[in-house]
Amino acid sequence: MTSSDDDSHDGSGEPTYHTHEHEEGSHEHDHTHDHDGHGHAQHADRGVDDGSPPLDREDVAQFSVPEMDCPSCAGKVENSVEKLDGIRRVDPRVTTGTLTVSYDGEQTSATAIAERVEKAGYTVEDTGEVTSKFTVPEMDCPSCAGKIENALDRVEGITTYETQPTTGTVVVTYDSSRAGETDIVSAIERAGYEVTDTTGDDSVPQGTTEERESIWTSPRALKTWISGGFVAIGLLFEFFLTGQNIGVARILGTELLVADVLFLVAVASGGQEILRNGYYSARNLNLDIDFLMSVAILGALVASLAFGEALYFEAATLAFLFSIAELLERYSMDRARNSLRELMDLSPDEAVVKRDGQTEMVPVDEVAVGDVVVVKPGEKIPMDGTVVDGESAVNQAPITGESVPVDKTTGDEVYAGTINEEGYLEVEVTSEAGDNTLSRIVEMVEDAQSNKTEREQFVERFSAYYTPVVVAFAILTTVTSPYVLGTTWPTAVVYGLTLLVLACPCAFVISTPVSVVSGITSAAKNGVLIKGGNHLEAMGAVDVVAFDKTGTLTKGELTVTDVVPLNGNSEEDVLRCARGLEQRSEHPIGEAIVAEAGRAGVAEREIDDFESITGKGVRADLDGTPHFAGKPGLFEELDFDLSHVHATTDGGVVTQTARQMCDRNNCLDLLEETVPELQAEGKTVVLVGTEDELEGIIAVADEIRPEAERTVARLKQLGISRTVMLTGDNERTARAIAEQVGVDEYQAELLPEEKVDAIESLVGEHEGVAMVGDGINDAPALATATVGVAMGAAGTDTALETADIALMGDDLSKLPYLYELANDANGVIRQNIWSSLAVKAGLAVAVPFGYVPIWLAVLAGDAGMTTAVTGNAMRLSRITPERNGDQEEMVEKYE
Repeated sequence: MTSSDDDSHDGSGEPTYHTHEHEEGSHEHDHTHDHDGHGHAQHADRGVDDGSPPLDREDVAQFSVPEMDCPSCAGKVENSVEKLDGIRRVDPRVTTGTLTVSYDGEQTSATAIAERVEKAGYTVEDTGEVTSKFTVPEMDCPSCAGKIENALDRVEGITTYETQPTTGTVVVTYDSSRAGETDIVSAIERAGYEVTDTTGDDSVPQGTTEERESIWTSPRALKTWISGGFVAIGLLFEFFLTGQNIGVARILGTELLVADVLFLVAVASGGQEILRNGYYSARNLNLDIDFLMSVAILGALVASLAFGEALYFEAATLAFLFSIAELLERYSMDRARNSLRELMDLSPDEAVVKRDGQTEMVPVDEVAVGDVVVVKPGEKIPMDGTVVDGESAVNQAPITGESVPVDKTTGDEVYAGTINEEGYLEVEVTSEAGDNTLSRIVEMVEDAQSNKTEREQFVERFSAYYTPVVVAFAILTTVTSPYVLGTTWPTAVVYGLTLLVLACPCAFVISTPVSVVSGITSAAKNGVLIKGGNHLEAMGAVDVVAFDKTGTLTKGELTVTDVVPLNGNSEEDVLRCARGLEQRSEHPIGEAIVAEAGRAGVAEREIDDFESITGKGVRADLDGTPHFAGKPGLFEELDFDLSHVHATTDGGVVTQTARQMCDRNNCLDLLEETVPELQAEGKTVVLVGTEDELEGIIAVADEIRPEAERTVARLKQLGISRTVMLTGDNERTARAIAEQVGVDEYQAELLPEEKVDAIESLVGEHEGVAMVGDGINDAPALATATVGVAMGAAGTDTALETADIALMGDDLSKLPYLYELANDANGVIRQNIWSSLAVKAGLAVAVPFGYVPIWLAVLAGDAGMTTAVTGNAMRLSRITPERNGDQEEMVEKYE
């Protein structure tokens, strides 16, 4: 069964289970934490006779069991708990995922009950758990993450942790009664990494306004440049100034030349950070690149000083080139991280707030719900809210990806991070800084990394074997080369050191997550929120797209599409009568007609004796004359001959609509031609008239989105093999919409559960099925599909939570962009994985034959591949949504 996290959290967002003390006549609850990890009991006086033996006191415990989400789950839990002595009453509630147990505290305990729940196969959430996020900018590769993970394994009280090298963050969930943030920070620092920022359930962000230090002028970079300088001078003495390359010292009986001393200084300068990190790797029992490089450098020095093999140059080259590689890796990773930082920087840090008739600049964290913020032209809107004064065009591209500014006026909703283009706005804040739309997007993008793709999981499994195998191969090569290949021992040692350089799978491991981060952040900037790398991967493998009709392929709002005046009446006459008849109607069709009449500016008429004729239409007296509006059947009952109706002409010329529908000059056959043709287009037909005269026809429809047909066609061009429309609407309307939009097939008159069945059938036939809907009414179908895509999610919390992917703007044209991005991301991931693996394998095989010098192993096998896979991943940011012609015109208008 699936677990539901939503119902197992208290107001603070922490998972809870707790116990209550019920005193007679009191309903107050005392919440405390149990330090043994399972909750606690509180006693209650019993003053009610419910048929059980009279008790003076009773313990009541409540547990959060989110995985208990069905009646059979509840039954298993209840049966398991009832096996304990002293259990009085068990109340499992699957709707909230909570279990309330009344028991005799002298015979059992909350801990024992929790153990019985877990023996039934369900996890009991702990109140003492806190989740914190730690910023560790120097953790920029898998080996760095490995050292930190090993250090965290030694901290008692940590429940789970997740290292994210692509963002330089560590997310830790821990028992606050057994560990604290200081313990975790200390563990990370013991692994050799600095924690620069901490945010969590129990902490306040400790951000800094200082500019990020340039990688190329950092202390490590300066040491690297010094190391490179000494390597260059050493090479000068070694190969060109040989006459001056004289002995200057002796260590352990080995003579040191000028070049050797220069190489040793290069090692001391460039290798300092390497050896430091290698020490932490050894301390944390982590077989990573830092440890391997440290072994290689120290091995070369030992061979030189103790055995006289003169490998000073190799040691210096390793120290200098690997430091270069580390800087390049940091630079490449920063490029990926910057895409997320740009997203986080969209929202301003301060806001101008109106208080007591004055305006003041305050940090956004101090702005409360209900405050009014002032936004001048060209400024970013600091908080989510509702416009209470002013009007302007707002650029919503940072949130929805819409290229055209949206006009906003009083009552309209605006989002933090969007840009006020031209007017003055006052906005009443509706959500706090940490809970606005942009914050939720950033949080979900960060969390998306934890949902790993299948390829990423494969890479992690493979890399666990790769390093030990290559290290073993390095040892074997060193030992056997002199005997099998006839090499000298110094050469064999160099071969072994070279293979140690190739033993780290950093480029291989980082190839997938850096692609996922690039794809997800690029999508977020274009108004598409992808909630996990697994969803990005799945979307790229989709070959069927199923659409809901209402609100997805159509606008979801009824509008008047045709007005056909009859018997000498004008369109204005028809709308004026229809407005009067429908003004008191609450039916959506009536509301659409009234809205159209209002837009046309027609005059109102005096209304009396309004009557709704159930299932047929409405009747009312307009200016004293009885009028009707409704289905054709209503007017047949009034004895109208609908097969011969005179169309309105203009100066003796039949109107365009009449000409299209009528073979006879100015006569219409409503029953056989006009009405069926309008209905065939998916429209609902309303006739308007008096008892004696038919005045006109009004057609109403849920208008098809202008981009719908192009979206379906573009998806097919990109490789989607089948498109399906699912709707609860009638067969005739569904067929009309399907034909206009161009989907391959449609299913009509479906109940919500039948839509789920339809998706299940498609999933059974195809490998990947995407369902596109509104994320609310279609939530079950979205959850059933391989990938669920919700439309217009910017202002809808439900859609943001239920969908795998959310199109933040109400723009269907983003769907082909999403598919193209996901498909290309899958291609980039494949390229990165196999190219990095092929390069590493090729270099490793060539080492024993003398084709790979140690510098090539460092630059090509390590730094080169890491830079290459990162650069390849960043190409995903170049993919952008198409603009249709209308958007191009609107953009030019605002530019």
